[in-house]
Amino acid sequence: MTLATSHDRLPIRAVGAAPHGVDPAVSRLLDQVAESVLVACPVRDSGGALTDFDIVHLSPGYICPAGRSPAQLAGLTLLQAYPDSASGDGLFARAARILADGRAQRVTGPVGVPRTGPLTGKADAAKVADLRVALHAGCVVFTWRGRPPGEDSRLAELLGHVQHLGQLGGWDEDFTTGTVRWTEAAFAVFGLHPAQHPVSLSELHDYVLAADRPLLRRFRQSLLRQREPAAALFRIVRPEDGAVRQIRVFAEPVLAHGDVVALRGAFQDVSALYQTQVALAATRDQLADSEQRAAEEHELAIRLQRAIMPSGTSTGETAGVDIAVRYRPAQVGYLVAGDWYDVLELPGGDLLLVVGDIAGHGIEAVTGMVAARNALRGLAATGAEPRELLGQLNFAACLFTEGVTGTVICGRFDPRTRQLRWARAGHLPPVLVRGGVAAVQPLPEGMLVGMEPGAGYEQVALQLRAGDILLLYTDGLIERRAASISDALAEFAAAAVPSGPDLDSYAARILASAESDTGDDACLLAVRIR
Repeated sequence: MTLATSHDRLPIRAVGAAPHGVDPAVSRLLDQVAESVLVACPVRDSGGALTDFDIVHLSPGYICPAGRSPAQLAGLTLLQAYPDSASGDGLFARAARILADGRAQRVTGPVGVPRTGPLTGKADAAKVADLRVALHAGCVVFTWRGRPPGEDSRLAELLGHVQHLGQLGGWDEDFTTGTVRWTEAAFAVFGLHPAQHPVSLSELHDYVLAADRPLLRRFRQSLLRQREPAAALFRIVRPEDGAVRQIRVFAEPVLAHGDVVALRGAFQDVSALYQTQVALAATRDQLADSEQRAAEEHELAIRLQRAIMPSGTSTGETAGVDIAVRYRPAQVGYLVAGDWYDVLELPGGDLLLVVGDIAGHGIEAVTGMVAARNALRGLAATGAEPRELLGQLNFAACLFTEGVTGTVICGRFDPRTRQLRWARAGHLPPVLVRGGVAAVQPLPEGMLVGMEPGAGYEQVALQLRAGDILLLYTDGLIERRAASISDALAEFAAAAVPSGPDLDSYAARILASAESDTGDDACLLAVRIR
């Protein structure tokens, strides 16, 4: 068998089965969007049992985990090329599982020890990352990318900064080998020296206050029985100073063939947050019988909102855009809700554009909005794409907050190419005003945050031009009780032209002409490309 190119029909060698494979157009597309592509089609015996996979396609830039060139793999099967890959998470083992259950696999970040098993069945010669495996036209398609030199050290440095700033410490526990590992930051959370042996989750009760040990025990049992991510809060007494600290632990089980083979997670010292919450609770109790309680709570919400949502912004001047913002409360003088916007210049020159709406009103909505806004700001510093930012924000909202749900639209504007990459979580689409015409943009997939921990978000790109105006807004600007959302969007787009030379006056006119009657707050962010 000769190795197929992206211009050939991909064959499959299977006894008693008709040839089939991946369409050449699909192969060409894969080669264009993925750095390294391997397509393997099953080989079966006369009884239909799987015996091997033919390697029927390799991309021009294929990076072999075993360190060989594509020419050296020509004419080989998967087991001939990688004879030790039939166990664990090897290429053959993964391909067989995908063929059996049809469920795609995705491993973000580094592939190999310690996070996943090697692809070749032994120590991989070439380091790869961002593995994706899926079934297409009866064949198994693998894609990954090479990991450039220095990526491990850069990731380790970034992880160190995150752990220090968030008082986080990572850990994992391998049940197959009995190995427990803690990062240095994990030892610091417990006030222990890194030279000491890390402690397994089942033995951690020796450091936990007696009243909180049942919580820790239920947390571990939940991970093993429910096989889903979980979190818990408990108190410890640090041996170095006798201080009582509030520790949050969150973890996820690692499954192999349906069994929990390991746990991995993080400890976080949340004592400062807990003490703040206790102080706030005491303050609320003291004000319970006071006529000023409602007024003071409202004033706090106003200050919080004004602190993070000023009436205007000069951000974006160095990114080649003009910015105008408007906010309209549901009632005059009551700036208390979960609507927010954010414009942030990122390292490297990109511009983060965000508009969101946390459900509800009052102090709960404002504090939820503050948490979401600050979380997105912190996550954006990692360089993640908008779809990844929304996925991480949704995960945090589901697991680490109580009752925080809402819609968000998040974009990353590159001033060098004038391209906007954006994603949305249940939010209304942006409106693009170009050449005197306003167009509502097609919606990518994405549910609102805080509903489903595993929700995924689609990302799209929008090429902008000089003079374009992009409008991001919340639903309180356009929704009406008697009109469908499509009609409301069409009327909003029609009212968005003409734009006029003064962007600030233009935003004020749009806000003044909006005819929403739902009694909800409204937020508008207008961005003009210079």
